[in-house]
Amino acid sequence: MTLTLTRRTPWHPVLLILTLALWLATAGNLPLWRVIWQLPETQGWHAVLTVSTLVLAVMAFTVAVLCLLVWPRWLKPVALVLLALAASSSYFMQSYGVVIDASMIANVVNTNTSEALDLLSWSMLWTLGLGLVLPGLWLWRQPVRPVGSRRLLGQQLGTMVLALVLAVVLLWLSFQDVASLMRNHKSLRYMINPFNTVYALVRHGVGQAERSQQVLQALGEDAHVVLPVGKPGAAPLIVLVVGETARADNFGLGSYARDTTPELRQLQAAGDLVYYSQVSSCGTNTETSVPCMFSHLGRKNYVGNGARYENLLDILQHAGLAVLWLDNQSGCKGVCDRVPHADTHEQRGSALCDRDECLDEALLRQLPAQLAQLDPAKRARGTVVVLHQMGSHGPAYFKRSTPALKAFLPECNSNALQDCPTQQLVNAYDNSLRYTDHFLAQTIHWLQTQAPDQPTALMYVSDHGESLGEKGLYLHGMPYALAPQEQTHVPMLMWFSKALQQERGLQMSCAQAQASKPWSHDNLFHTVLDLSGVQTRVAQAKLDILSACDHKLL
Repeated sequence: MTLTLTRRTPWHPVLLILTLALWLATAGNLPLWRVIWQLPETQGWHAVLTVSTLVLAVMAFTVAVLCLLVWPRWLKPVALVLLALAASSSYFMQSYGVVIDASMIANVVNTNTSEALDLLSWSMLWTLGLGLVLPGLWLWRQPVRPVGSRRLLGQQLGTMVLALVLAVVLLWLSFQDVASLMRNHKSLRYMINPFNTVYALVRHGVGQAERSQQVLQALGEDAHVVLPVGKPGAAPLIVLVVGETARADNFGLGSYARDTTPELRQLQAAGDLVYYSQVSSCGTNTETSVPCMFSHLGRKNYVGNGARYENLLDILQHAGLAVLWLDNQSGCKGVCDRVPHADTHEQRGSALCDRDECLDEALLRQLPAQLAQLDPAKRARGTVVVLHQMGSHGPAYFKRSTPALKAFLPECNSNALQDCPTQQLVNAYDNSLRYTDHFLAQTIHWLQTQAPDQPTALMYVSDHGESLGEKGLYLHGMPYALAPQEQTHVPMLMWFSKALQQERGLQMSCAQAQASKPWSHDNLFHTVLDLSGVQTRVAQAKLDILSACDHKLL
């Protein structure tokens, strides 16, 4: 008996490109089609026609791009990359309601190992299996028919032209409906796989390259301390806490129904703490907000500005103050590069840390030793410390609080937020705010243990907010123009010791009067300069929250 082996029929390169484009346009864009299908204006048979036209137009455009750029020699490797981009983007868009733009790519690039592990889930592996592994294996195993160079060039370029013509005709026929969709729902343009991710990667890379070539420009070299230190041990100590992912809507000192800030509320009752209820963030992610809030430019001028300037911490050093950055997150995003800085890594394995990350109280435990290492001459003029929290960093909110502070149960113990009941998700998030409340109160109590006549103060503000399932959105990072207020409305507070109030002539009634006014990250730069007793031509009194109340610095 003779055995015969059936050989696979080789695929023509153009036909394989068409197959890849069909997959990317349909399965690779399921989150896009799902969102469009659920819009109120895409209902009925007319909507079916509109959606079908969009699917065909996306496929035609994908075919055109692939025929222009992808040739047989690198067809399969490029296909795997595109499948990976489409599958991973689809997972995050489907699961968390995010969109993919340059700022989201910046988040991914700057994610540390611990944060990346928090994002892993079985549903993610399942999505990658269906969207990458299965189609990737199938495509890789397909033989490709050899075609002469001239003939192939003509066939691919001809297919590209035909595909472009088809895309243009389809969009022209449904121009009114498509234009209305894109105008009314701008987020859709960030959801077209894989072009959204490729464009975002290129834009991020170009932006980083341009920024790296910019010369750092000096700023505030005229800075000086206004109020001299009266006696040894009486130099001011200012602590600035940069919060993480805390949204004002769930902050107990605001109008939230739950008391997520009981310890801070007690301090507020003593009359030395002011909570600012109407504060807007500079961005919707740490990568944007942290450098922006320490910049003199403000949000409108910072975003898109390629110039590199020294920041608030540099100016404080120019004034002769001791400056320290302590980090319990993924770094200072370049803000602390020129000042003494440390992180909590050395405490891994201690009571406050596991092998991957630490609770925020590790910052307070490490603070005294780090302060002792600063220049004594600078500390004699004053010290500014920045504590960068882990805060309420998601999606593993349940990791951000201790068992003793889990006041709201049951809580979501999964990082697959979309699979958790809404109330359990909110419980886990609110518990993380209870821990932030405890950490801030402990930091204030530590400041109260310093010398009785030492002026001390604490300022806290979160870098951005968070979505907890509202309108199908989770986490943060939406383009600012499209972001819901849950991602941009952040809590901010200031606490002043009696010694600092007396030294600066600070009237707490005046400070409390500023609490309900609209403020933003734009005010942090100028307010911290005032709080630190530093003057410079860069400072703007109109952006200083304390300018109306700090009489000795006027």
